Amino acid sequence: MNTQENIHYKRIAEAIDYIKANFRDQPHLDEVAEKVHLSPFHFQRLFSEWAGTSPKKFLQYTSLEYAKKLLQENQATLSETAYETGLSGTSRLHDLFVTIEGMTPAEYKNGGRNLTINYSFAESPFGNMLVASTEKGICFMGFAEDEASGFLALKEKFPHAHFSRKLDLIQQSALFIFQNDWSKLSEIKLHLKGTDFQLKVWETLLKIPMGQLSTYGTVANQIEKPNASRAVGTAIGSNPVAFLIPCHRVIQASGALGGYMWGNTRKTAIIGWEGAQINR
Repeated sequence: MNTQENIHYKRIAEAIDYIKANFRDQPHLDEVAEKVHLSPFHFQRLFSEWAGTSPKKFLQYTSLEYAKKLLQENQATLSETAYETGLSGTSRLHDLFVTIEGMTPAEYKNGGRNLTINYSFAESPFGNMLVASTEKGICFMGFAEDEASGFLALKEKFPHAHFSRKLDLIQQSALFIFQNDWSKLSEIKLHLKGTDFQLKVWETLLKIPMGQLSTYGTVANQIEKPNASRAVGTAIGSNPVAFLIPCHRVIQASGALGGYMWGNTRKTAIIGWEGAQINR
């Protein structure tokens, strides 16, 4: 994705924020287009190119108020809500996906001492990213507003590691996901620093199909810790690998979005984008 496409994402994100803030007024295309300083025609075309669907359909994907109405007033299940908001269907992603390898206790304890970590920056449909890998797999992937803050976030995870700015094959395979190239995903491994509980939660997130949503309580039940919803939320919030481990697919049982390390606007955009991809 080039710089112009990154500008397009920022405009789409601005449009999403405006739609969410003014949902009850049901803003028309012309109104939203004016807010992001585009002509209605250009905005409609840009939105359709970016998301693979119209702004009106995308509003169904991303509208939390709509999801809440289905859940609270109609007593719909989460799967029914996902279907009604356009987030139906399955993906091969969770069938192909990755092996998680936890770091050794020594690696975990000493902040990555003796680890060599390659890292590089890339552009995604949702903004710039930093992706980092050890010889065993992806160890970090996060959205970065700028390179300095992105590297600082990586270094905080592994304060004693040796870092080399280098794009390797492990990173390239992971980034193919944004091109809908599933052929390399079965080769991806994640080399993660986390407790046994965190690793178990992150593994469970990989089983949520693309285009579908789950809740913190559901994840807690799946790891056989039904009373641990809050701890599950904390583990999800500590996820060091954006998008590949899909913590963005977990929302509150009420239909509210819940938190997201990289911002709720981005979470909303990713949910909508995934729904659009599988319904093209």
